[in-house]
Amino acid sequence: MIPYTVNIKLAARTLTGTLNLQNKTAVDWGWQGLIAQGCHSSILIIDPKTAQTIQVLERHKANVVKVKWSRENYYHNLSSPYCLRLASGDASGKIIVWDVVSGTAHCEIQEHSKPIQDLEWLWNQDASRDLLLAVHPPNYIVLWNGDTGTKLWKKSYAENILSFSFDPFDPSNMALLTSEGIVFITDFSHSKPPSSAGKKVYIASPHASPAHTKPAPAAAPAPTGAKKALNKVKVLITNEKPTAEAVTLNDCLQLSYLPSKRNHMLLLYPREILILDLELSQTVGVVAIERSGVPFIQVIPCAQRDALYCLHENGCITLRVCRSTTAPEEAADPEQSVQELVYDLRSQCDAIRVTKTVRPYRMVICPVNENNAGLMVSDGRVMLWELKAHTGKAAANPSSGLSPLYSPVSFCGAPLGANQKRIQDLSLNSMIGQTLIAGEAPPPSSSQQEVQLKFLLTGLLSGLPLPPFAIRMCPPLTTKNINHYQPLLAVGTSNGSVLVYNLTSGLLHKELSVHSCEVRGIEWVSLTSFLSFATSAPNNMGLVRNELQHVDLPTGRCFAFRGERGNDEPPIEMIKVSHLKQYLVVVFRDKPLELWDIRTGTLLREMAKNFPTVTALEWSPSHNLKSLKKKQMAAREAMARQTVSDAEQSSVESSVISLLQDAESKSETSQAISAREHFVFTDTDGQVYHITVEGNTVKDGARIPPDGSMGSIACIAWKGDTLVLGDVDGNLNFWDLKARLSRGIPTHRGWVKKIRFAPGKGNQKLLVMYTDGAEVWDTKEVQMVSSMRIGRNVNYRILDIDWCTSDKVVLASDDGCIRVLEMAMKSASYRMDEQDLTDPVWCPYLLLPRAALTLKAFLLLQPWSGTFTMDITQVDYNEKDEIKGLIQEQLNSLSNDMKSVLQDPELSLLQRCLLVSRLFGDESDLHFWTVASHYLQSFAQARQLSVSAAEGQTQSEVTQPSPQNHLDICHDVLCESSYFQKFQLDRVHLQEVKRSSYEHTKKCADQLLLLGQTDRAVQLLLETSADNPSYYCDSLKACLVTTITSSGPSQSTIKLVATNMIANGKLAEGVQLLCLIDKAADACRYLQTYGEWNRAAWLAKVRLNPAESSDVLKRWAEHLCSPQVNQKSKAILVLLSLGCFYKVGEMLHGMRQFDRAALFIEACLKYGVMEANDSSNKLIEAAFLEYARLLRSMGLREGAALWASRAGSAGEQLMEELFQGEGGLPEAVLGKDEVELGQESTE
Repeated sequence: MIPYTVNIKLAARTLTGTLNLQNKTAVDWGWQGLIAQGCHSSILIIDPKTAQTIQVLERHKANVVKVKWSRENYYHNLSSPYCLRLASGDASGKIIVWDVVSGTAHCEIQEHSKPIQDLEWLWNQDASRDLLLAVHPPNYIVLWNGDTGTKLWKKSYAENILSFSFDPFDPSNMALLTSEGIVFITDFSHSKPPSSAGKKVYIASPHASPAHTKPAPAAAPAPTGAKKALNKVKVLITNEKPTAEAVTLNDCLQLSYLPSKRNHMLLLYPREILILDLELSQTVGVVAIERSGVPFIQVIPCAQRDALYCLHENGCITLRVCRSTTAPEEAADPEQSVQELVYDLRSQCDAIRVTKTVRPYRMVICPVNENNAGLMVSDGRVMLWELKAHTGKAAANPSSGLSPLYSPVSFCGAPLGANQKRIQDLSLNSMIGQTLIAGEAPPPSSSQQEVQLKFLLTGLLSGLPLPPFAIRMCPPLTTKNINHYQPLLAVGTSNGSVLVYNLTSGLLHKELSVHSCEVRGIEWVSLTSFLSFATSAPNNMGLVRNELQHVDLPTGRCFAFRGERGNDEPPIEMIKVSHLKQYLVVVFRDKPLELWDIRTGTLLREMAKNFPTVTALEWSPSHNLKSLKKKQMAAREAMARQTVSDAEQSSVESSVISLLQDAESKSETSQAISAREHFVFTDTDGQVYHITVEGNTVKDGARIPPDGSMGSIACIAWKGDTLVLGDVDGNLNFWDLKARLSRGIPTHRGWVKKIRFAPGKGNQKLLVMYTDGAEVWDTKEVQMVSSMRIGRNVNYRILDIDWCTSDKVVLASDDGCIRVLEMAMKSASYRMDEQDLTDPVWCPYLLLPRAALTLKAFLLLQPWSGTFTMDITQVDYNEKDEIKGLIQEQLNSLSNDMKSVLQDPELSLLQRCLLVSRLFGDESDLHFWTVASHYLQSFAQARQLSVSAAEGQTQSEVTQPSPQNHLDICHDVLCESSYFQKFQLDRVHLQEVKRSSYEHTKKCADQLLLLGQTDRAVQLLLETSADNPSYYCDSLKACLVTTITSSGPSQSTIKLVATNMIANGKLAEGVQLLCLIDKAADACRYLQTYGEWNRAAWLAKVRLNPAESSDVLKRWAEHLCSPQVNQKSKAILVLLSLGCFYKVGEMLHGMRQFDRAALFIEACLKYGVMEANDSSNKLIEAAFLEYARLLRSMGLREGAALWASRAGSAGEQLMEELFQGEGGLPEAVLGKDEVELGQESTE
């Protein structure tokens, strides 16, 4: 058992249950590391690492249909801190942007009253991170400012929009999936709505009948399953509208751009996934399901590797990885090597049992590491799967034909040190290597380990079952039970089980299967045991099977309390336990009540047949236990006296005492004295009866005639001297027993279903439940304190109520939730920092902005004064202890693996920066350090080689550095030219295999000419058939391409023609001619002049030598920095790929990204790609000084002193300010400085 502290104050919280069908698409896993999920009108925030619900947001009135975390792809500092921001849209068209930590709304947006179809934060703007694009049905897209709620623009389209997808490589491209096809928008901008209506393409569905797709040649043999699917998709995207019968587009479930390579898109159908190359509008790959396979629901493409996570209808998640296109040795025929992109099934998790009510809804993937998946099930379960890599060869299975997967040899972007600690399963790209492409040499198999991928279930959250519920809180906290009290809530469900929740943590404490039919009521008989009753459906005589069970929680033992009784009798209406938990009254519908002794489990009295019918009943809180105890004490004292005294006591007295002794020994066996208790009940006429129970005697007491103003009494509550009666017409009658007064109040709310007094001495608050809501009354003042009513302030019906502490109520409602609310009964989100979580959660976003940045600096600047530490108290950090404690809690919640890697002296600065940016889910940091780390290492290596060559050593004498992997193709134009070129050739080869029309062939030929593959291009040009209008033109072009010689006159003529073409608006054709005569540099210049910046960069990468290409890309970087484009962060990445490290340092410093600038310059110095000389010292010192100032502002004096000590004269001044009045500099800093310099010289 975990030792627990008693938390007297319970947090308001919501226990959620099954999802509504409209919540199906409302789930998102953010870069912040948390999952948001809509459940009816609330939103759960789940921490996937510990599988806990850490916040429930309540403000929507309708079902939530979409949730989206804001992106973290911006530089974080105090003015733009790490914060949890979430946008959610509901079925009534309202969008709320939340501050999740405080549970409050930034703004609320309403445009139309139909459900929001899609929501997405814009990802590209360096200037603003608040822009939110929403699809308001049927056909509007609106751009909102998510911070202020102002509308920036609105645009309508011809068709109904189902969803949209942004191009992850180009912020001005997006695609809309409409009810008829796809609309491509190429001029998306935040400043104004797209001007054109977009380019429409129609999809002839792959399931259209063969008559409408292109007829296959009759001679061909009948193809098999997957091949058949391929033939179907040959003509998939057309610009004309297909015939009416062919359009069954509604079965296209999803459209997404692939984040792993540019200009590719996937379309999802129930039985296949199509991969399209958008340059050709052509299918280049198909993942088809066999006839007996389980259809798809959803697919999520990965960015780090060309891989797809697919969710199937049976809840199974599969991972498919793109097969390498390197031609295997056996296939001598090159034509055969690549036919299409093939995605091989590499791993799958277990399916779930699908029933009518239980089906998988959606899956989400962790965007930071892409190796964790969460599955949302309609019954409210969240299953958290983790992808694990196991080294080792697979069982030999030659038939599968799968090439092995290898794990990369590097960790965090750098080759592994000899004895360096690593985390194998850090992220998808650290688990499996890159997909190889044609023309690439596979790495030597000796250095690589083969891996198998497996899914592991690492977390499971389950919700409440379907309503209705019967709830009952355990007995209240008192001074006597404070040491072992647990606030347990028992929830009886419709399937007969009882769930016990601990309300401190909100977690399920026990689930007990007690009954075989719906639980009707629960009463606790001690802090750890309760009685629950259930009644089966009535037979034709109206009789049922009653089950009354006694359950002991610690052992889970339950037994039938009424023994053999219970078959074929009228249903139990209610059970009531007396205040001292001695007696139990069981009330039946058409049968006299039974009175039981709970302690012995015996029936004390079954009332006579003529006993009045009971409509309401309550035990009195008064009893004679105290006076009995006093008598007992007196008798004990007398006994003690008698044993001492002489024998001359009168025989009378001794006989009394012997009787008492008998009684004492008997009572010790029965463990307690039977105190006298009373209960009152009303009959159908409203007459109140009073009955006394003592031991096994039952006495009838006074009767009070009915109150004329009251209807049939439905319930009674009694506490102290107040007795309250509620009737079926909504009247409450308050009796003051001391003053003998009664006062009736009509509430006009209809039938009073239940009334309950709050626990706590002298607490006279009363909770009243009606069919349409609930109220809290103060019985001292006889006035209402608060009220909730369906349709007015809530949209759910209340099923059951109870008090859980003296000032909080718990309500079960028909939306399947159980809410713990303040007495005011306003449903509200709670502040996350006031929460009591069982497991600590790693999420720096929960800290105050300053503390989160301090935590980041603390992790980045290890070691502190020479020691690696995970204890913030060991560094010189002046801040409130409370905040220090919160930071330390975050550090403690890191996994042991992560701690040991962070404290590993082998971890280089670059690896540390990458690892910390992953931990923080900081998208912009992660991109920056990935590219920086790659190019710093490759330029440092090149420099080493050139130095050693200059010194005249032979290559063999130089220690051969381990082969540097290339940057993943998901970085597109940032990759090395050689790799980028191979990738483009591979791609055009694939397009060529797949082309199916003259249009496609023409595009392929154009691409081949630009890539310099003239021979292949000529072959394609000569394929043009004679009846084609451009037959003559293509033939001449083929002749031109083959006869080009580098003679002066022909070149100048072609150049002249090309420039004229460009001037007259034929840019593409002119560029092609320039490429033919090797004037690609001029071609790039023209493209840039005409604003085709991306095309120019592409051409430069595939055709130009490094120097020329570098010029083109530098011009592009300048253009990206210009104020009208404002994509400085992208410009920095472009400059990194060119090795302009000094310029990058200047830009970072100029953009006030001081920590990044200082750490980057430090890394450059370490790798020797920047030298500290007179020209660079100014920048280096300025950067270090600003970083020192930043650290000082965070309170990290020690770090500030270290960086200031390296910042020249200005730094010395800062050092003096830091240590004013402390008698000079501390030795530690100086010593550390020497250590730093010493390290640099050894590097």
